[in-house]
Amino acid sequence: MRGTRAVIDLAALRHNLRRAQDAAPGRRVLAAIKADGYGHGLVRAARALEAADALGVACLQEALALRAAGIRSAIVLLEGFFHRDELAAVVDHGLEVVVHHRHQLETLEAFDAARPIPVWLKVDTGMHRLGFPADAAGEVWQRLTACRAAVPAGAMTHLANADDLDDPTTETQLARFAQAVACCPGGERSVANSAGVLGWPASHSDWVRPGIMLYGISPFPGRDGTAEGLRPAMTLHSQLMAVNRLTAGDRVGYGGTWTAPEAMPVGVVAAGYGDGYPRHLPNGAPVLVNGRRVPLIGRVSTDMATIDLRSQPDAQVGDPVVLWGDGLPVEEVAEWAGTIAYELVCGVTQRVARLEREG
Repeated sequence: MRGTRAVIDLAALRHNLRRAQDAAPGRRVLAAIKADGYGHGLVRAARALEAADALGVACLQEALALRAAGIRSAIVLLEGFFHRDELAAVVDHGLEVVVHHRHQLETLEAFDAARPIPVWLKVDTGMHRLGFPADAAGEVWQRLTACRAAVPAGAMTHLANADDLDDPTTETQLARFAQAVACCPGGERSVANSAGVLGWPASHSDWVRPGIMLYGISPFPGRDGTAEGLRPAMTLHSQLMAVNRLTAGDRVGYGGTWTAPEAMPVGVVAAGYGDGYPRHLPNGAPVLVNGRRVPLIGRVSTDMATIDLRSQPDAQVGDPVVLWGDGLPVEEVAEWAGTIAYELVCGVTQRVARLEREG
């Protein structure tokens, strides 16, 4: 069997949830498990994070998958509903929705619900992605209060720059949100994402909405999760499928982007961009073989990557490889790839087996 697999540490997920709870004492936690639990598995993440007060998904499809798996937790559709014909399922499965656009508001007002749907009002305070303008929050809240198909649960916004602790944008957004929701009596408030939970106590409100930190990944550039008291939840494993001897001048991989400077051993790892390991990783990016760092060489291909084994001349076919996770922070690999760790863990493809472990 091909050795590429993503090992998901369930104990790490629970530890990271406790870290979020400790960072925002007394606040309720809406755990974001959208995008297949950030690549860790939607149902798996939901079960590991059952101590959260609610679960956040992007859409109805994700919520229905959870209900089909027997998950009875409160579930919030963070993007709300897309079509009127989704509302019956929202009611039947006891879901909560975020309303961020007038077409959703008007659809609710025209809907004859068997029982009212808990609704969160999304306010745009500067992200300029989803949400009603701050100066419209009072009007929308009044309409939700009068709507027979809805019961206002609270108001939320999303922080655009909370990962930069020196950027005043977050303070500006908090002030705008406070002013906007002053016109929305009753209901609860939710602002903090992972960066807000860890770096901006003033954003904690009634509910916090951690996402990436639950998977052991720091929301702050240049830092890894261990610096935040987190534990990596995913380790991407593979193995050496070949060890070859090259001579000086031999070029490696598509395009021959790396040339052997001397006679040397080169390992071939059974992982490539078909598994979610980035093609654009440059020469020198770190890989662990037998727990020790070696550099990536040559261009990553669909199913394979090549590594410099001069520091491990005794490495053999079948030896274990870690591409990121335990011992090699995914944040570091993402920095080499010129992207963010979110993209790497979400991008692990379905052909990679997910295995669970406890600690």
